[in-house]
Amino acid sequence: MGHHGWGGRPPASDAEARQRIIDATARCVDRHGAAKTTLSDVAGELGVTRQTVYRHFGGIGDIIGEVAAQGAESFVDSMIAHLQGITDPAEAVVEGMVFCVRTIPTEPRLSLLLQRGDTTAFGRGATTGDTITYGAKMLQRFPVDWAAAGIGEADLDGLAEIIMRLLTSLLQHPGEPPQNEAHLRAFLTRWLAPALSGTPTSEHPHA
Repeated sequence: MGHHGWGGRPPASDAEARQRIIDATARCVDRHGAAKTTLSDVAGELGVTRQTVYRHFGGIGDIIGEVAAQGAESFVDSMIAHLQGITDPAEAVVEGMVFCVRTIPTEPRLSLLLQRGDTTAFGRGATTGDTITYGAKMLQRFPVDWAAAGIGEADLDGLAEIIMRLLTSLLQHPGEPPQNEAHLRAFLTRWLAPALSGTPTSEHPHA
């Protein structure tokens, strides 16, 4: 592509090149959808060869993963802002999940994995160690005093896992017809919130 590559503005660093590839991929996804976006589309968007893109990413799946990850960071910021003023752990978790179920399907960068149709991989990814660790760090940002509620840092991993599992199910199988927000909030308040109303223990209570 000669001097026409990169729109005539070659990146100054590998980091800049990677970010421009990620941004170009996001634009392609907006136009074509994730399932139909190819590495050739991304290369064409940038005015570079496929080989140039391959120097920075292993394939289109890797790039879309980065697009989704960056979207997730922005999403978490929005959710934490939405939860401000809620200090009760159970209420915060319920409201956070309602926010996720309502928002994720409308956020292109967050729904990329689902758009690609790899729902099995999405389900596995929701319970990997890295994802659970990320979820626990997200919970730490909630505007609640977990320690005062008897919920320690180790407990947050377990809470993050059950949230990820439940959230994945709610997103993949919303029901017919899907629950509205009021019903979903009531459902989560009835069955999930009680788990956060007492001090978690590592042992089952004695009969």
